[in-house]
Amino acid sequence: VYLMDSGGDSVQGGGSLRLSCEVTGYTRHSYCMAWFRQVPGKEPESVATIDGDGSTAIADSVKGRFTISKDNARNIMYLQMNSLKPEDTGMYTCAADPNFRPGYCPQARVRDFSYWGSGTQVTVSS
Repeated sequence: VYLMDSGGDSVQGGGSLRLSCEVTGYTRHSYCMAWFRQVPGKEPESVATIDGDGSTAIADSVKGRFTISKDNARNIMYLQMNSLKPEDTGMYTCAADPNFRPGYCPQARVRDFSYWGSGTQVTVSS
């Protein structure tokens, strides 16, 4: 299983970006996927998750501004980020795992995920 994340860029505050995470090597869609954000010196935080049934969870810090979605036909997950703020700056990395029990996806932590992308940098200037 291989995850390739992309779409990061440098933008001004108030701008928008769409991150993508393409999954290859796994054809089933019944897995949990997530976007994590990390800044230097801090632990990665879960920004958004999407489960195999399409249910989603969004962190309070980005609720109303970020949307997570998945195109099952193309095996690509997206993170649409609007109204970006400087505090959204960080390395965004997608993760996936096919083995969570039902309902666990929104609670999943970094150590729970088996597969990871390499990360894409988002920088928001004020």
